[in-house]
Amino acid sequence: MIASCLCYLLLPAARLFRALSDAFFTCRKNVLLAKSSSSQVEGNFAMAPRGPDQEECEGLLQQWREEGSSQVLSTVSDGPLVDKGLAESSLALLMDNPGEQDAAPEDTWSSRQLSDLRAAENLEEPFPEVLGEEEPLPEVEGPMWAAVPVQTGRQYTDCAVLPMGALATEQWDEDPAVVAWSIAPEPVPQEEAPVWPFEGLGQLQPSPVEIPYHEILWREWEDFSTQPDVQGLEAGDGPQFQFTLMSYNILAQDLMQQSSELYLHCHPDILNWSYRFANLMQEFQHWDPDILCLQEVQEDHYWEQLEPSLRMMGFTCFYKRRTGCKTDGCAVCYKPTRFRLLCASPVEYFRPGLELLNRDNVGLVLLLQPLVPEGLGQVSVAPLCVANTHVLYNPRRGDVKLAQMAILLAEVDKVARLSDGSHCPIVLCGDLNSVPDSPLYNFIRDGELQYHGMPAWKVSGQEDFSHQLYQRKLQAPLWPSSLGITDYCQYVTSCHPTSSERRKYSRDFLLRFRFCSMACRRPVGLVLLEGVTDTKPERPAGWAESVIEEDTSESEPDVPRTAGTIQHCLHLTSVYTHFLPQHGRPEVTTMPLGLGTTVDYIFFSAESCENGNRTDRRLYQDGTLKLLGRLSLLSEEILWAANGLPNPFCSSDHLCLLASFGMEIAAP
Repeated sequence: MIASCLCYLLLPAARLFRALSDAFFTCRKNVLLAKSSSSQVEGNFAMAPRGPDQEECEGLLQQWREEGSSQVLSTVSDGPLVDKGLAESSLALLMDNPGEQDAAPEDTWSSRQLSDLRAAENLEEPFPEVLGEEEPLPEVEGPMWAAVPVQTGRQYTDCAVLPMGALATEQWDEDPAVVAWSIAPEPVPQEEAPVWPFEGLGQLQPSPVEIPYHEILWREWEDFSTQPDVQGLEAGDGPQFQFTLMSYNILAQDLMQQSSELYLHCHPDILNWSYRFANLMQEFQHWDPDILCLQEVQEDHYWEQLEPSLRMMGFTCFYKRRTGCKTDGCAVCYKPTRFRLLCASPVEYFRPGLELLNRDNVGLVLLLQPLVPEGLGQVSVAPLCVANTHVLYNPRRGDVKLAQMAILLAEVDKVARLSDGSHCPIVLCGDLNSVPDSPLYNFIRDGELQYHGMPAWKVSGQEDFSHQLYQRKLQAPLWPSSLGITDYCQYVTSCHPTSSERRKYSRDFLLRFRFCSMACRRPVGLVLLEGVTDTKPERPAGWAESVIEEDTSESEPDVPRTAGTIQHCLHLTSVYTHFLPQHGRPEVTTMPLGLGTTVDYIFFSAESCENGNRTDRRLYQDGTLKLLGRLSLLSEEILWAANGLPNPFCSSDHLCLLASFGMEIAAP
């Protein structure tokens, strides 16, 4: 019967399981008959599942009664070597159950049969030895079968064949041992692909080798320190105080979880805060800026992790949480070895009672004094004003964004204003939620914007809502006078200096009141003194009875307003040009929903060039603050290759911005 099992192996795969199952059933029956009496055998087979082969099973039982167990065992021993090895191994596996041996201790075996079984048990690799004989089994086309060891109970020591395909997924109730076999995967030869011999026919190329993220997202440092300015002077002429500044929206964890649909393309592990925090700290350590401006800084993460870690890196940090119930805010950090703090002004855009300013966005303005090395002697450097903000995102509310920016510019104007009315060098950075060349962007760069009648969605340029019937349009004035900010983005107190507490009057002015009607009136309760207070003063001829008195009351100054135009006088320009000439693609700083755009900026004090035909990358004239270099941005296509943002290498949905500046050092 074992020999018939090997014959069935040559059948197609569809009939293989049934054939081996029959062989297993027959082999198990032979062992049970050899160990038990005929009555026990009948009982064992009576308890077996009664399938469609019941008649065949009864016929085999009858054949056993007629021929006897000795004939069957002799047939097994006299068979071919392959059948014999397989039979001995199968019998050894079936007899290796202590429970069954204890159940029939009175069974006796012949010495030859017992030695054969023990020899089969000692064979560690019976199948490779059998297959190595001179008469190998014929090769069969189809999947190759291999045994896979499975942990089974002591009551199941048998094995069977598990078919592939749909049968492999079924639940086998007949015998749990069927899960002990599976198809072994065919080995894939590691050979080099041959040269494609057919000209003119396309060949399917293998998948490209995965490129590390740091190579895909490689960003170059663009050095401007040796590039002449519009006057032909080298940017490095004369002593300079050089520093680097980074602006980075680090993606607050709370905001990421609230908008999880934006990050479905990311593996959950790279969105974990522990992973992201370690990556962010590595970026800070690698670029090592002197000033660090962060947006979307979650408050608990700031106090528990970011601030202590940045303090260990040598930073002094200032933080401003968004108003209301928001959990994130802005932070500005600087190195006290390079700067000394002069003042810090947190800015809140929320104004109770004003629908235009009912949002919780904030900003932070610091005035820093650069520390010059002692070796330069008695020299001085102008203070540096650093402003950081995160403007409202809503693309439809451009009016709110303009009002928030006006408040920030007014605060910068107040902090950066010097005694002579000019301004110290200014760096304004952050997430402005506006695209390049939008009205808001042009207002910051050009210093003027005519907004009257403009659709509110057009201010930021994030999305196009021109197809909608109802569109909110900006009306003049954009904000009420009660805000205390002029259309020149200055506080009212900055435009009108406070009058002195004590007024100074001339002698001639005071003498004009000598014979006025009030002066000639006898005061009530005046003590009558002869020759002093007993006579009424006589008014000289031609003296007017009343004198026009000057208005000494402090009237509220009028807020200068313009007709639908706002302006500022800070002279700012962008560090980045928002275009990659080497790739012919625009720069991007973020990729919401896979669409690359620029919303993060670093503006600094510089005069724009009037000549718009200049071919170099510096379209401005350096002033006190000079741009020495910047970290290049990436294109949308490059970020696509890295699976967008965030990714395992960049742990925020924004790219960091980094620039190097130089400040003139002058003699006192």
